[in-house]
Amino acid sequence: MDTTPARIRRPPLLPRRLVLAASIGSAAGLRGAVAQVTAPSSGEIRLGALYPLSGSLSLLGDESFRGLEIAVEERNAAGGLLSRPVRLLKGDATDQNQAVGEARRLLGAERAAGLFGTFSSALSFAATQVAEMQRVPYFELGAIGDPITERGFRTLFRTCPRASDFAREAVNAVPEALAPSWGVSPAAVKVAILHEDGLYGQSVSGSQEALLGARGLRLVEKLGYAARGAELAAAVQRLKGAGAEVVLHTGYQNDIIVFYRAMREAGWRPRMVIGSGAGYSGVDTMRAVGPDFDGTMNVDFTQFEVNERMAPGVKQFAEAYRRRYGSEPRSGHSLANYCGARICLDAVQRAGGVETDRVRAAMLATDLPDGGTPTGWGARFDERGQNTRARPFVLQWQNGKQVTVFPSEAAVARLRAQFGPAG
Repeated sequence: MDTTPARIRRPPLLPRRLVLAASIGSAAGLRGAVAQVTAPSSGEIRLGALYPLSGSLSLLGDESFRGLEIAVEERNAAGGLLSRPVRLLKGDATDQNQAVGEARRLLGAERAAGLFGTFSSALSFAATQVAEMQRVPYFELGAIGDPITERGFRTLFRTCPRASDFAREAVNAVPEALAPSWGVSPAAVKVAILHEDGLYGQSVSGSQEALLGARGLRLVEKLGYAARGAELAAAVQRLKGAGAEVVLHTGYQNDIIVFYRAMREAGWRPRMVIGSGAGYSGVDTMRAVGPDFDGTMNVDFTQFEVNERMAPGVKQFAEAYRRRYGSEPRSGHSLANYCGARICLDAVQRAGGVETDRVRAAMLATDLPDGGTPTGWGARFDERGQNTRARPFVLQWQNGKQVTVFPSEAAVARLRAQFGPAG
């Protein structure tokens, strides 16, 4: 595995703000110059970075890692963590067994003082158990499954929203946005749920089903499938037969592409598809599907077409990403991981050490207001380690770009209640 230190070898990408009470993502903070790096007082702090860096989830796994890497390089450029340089140690996991093995390796042979991750809910669920047993802090920056933070762990802290938050925004879009645009009663809209059957898909779809019932909306079909080797022609025929008008789909990039291909081959599509993050946020997914992807809605982490008044510093992060990697960000996963990592690194700095109890106290004392970071999220952690001020936004693919359409204070475009190529 790659154990190269994540150290700055170029001018600093983003400035470091040392006062947590200030907005960590303000545009002013991102523009300033960084003082000369101070020498470390003793050794280095080794932190593990556990992501799916190979296999079918590798694109967004790597995109997530890049956000963490920028945050660590920024910290090192400003003098390090606790006046010591941070070394990021990569761990690659494509399934739960590998996640457990890599977590043990990073905390054992590699002597990591804490772990960051993970993008995939199934991987996070497995790896966080290892950290809890060894009483080592685990900072989850991107896996959304609700059960991850429902086990009473004291070493686990999640900076991003939960699956139930994604489900809420997707369901609310039916009565609050789509039905009024179509001039119909929300109760008359036929809604279907389609999901991959892992922890991610089960968490989102389960919450969606409960919320649809609570709001008196009409669920006509709910279908699960195995993401690996998904073949969705039969599922599309069932959705077509049920007369589904809105499909709430929770899936990864490969099965999203398969879903759209199956709709095209069946000569059918609903009035709207609403995704739940993951592959629905990726530029590569949009390009692979083609014009049929236009109009697709998505509930997700903050993306880059968002009102900067709601997400101060988002454009500066995108520019730093371009300088660092020579390309545009591939999704908002890098942004979410960057902002989450900064919050966690700031807490360790304030804790004065990496001991679990001190880190936990510092994390629970974190208090950033809504709109205090480039994601537009704030930060306030409950006893389970969940950030209660993280929320997904409602987005739509319009003319090859993913734009924010809800909430109104974050929106940069109006919702187009048409699925498929415009015109």
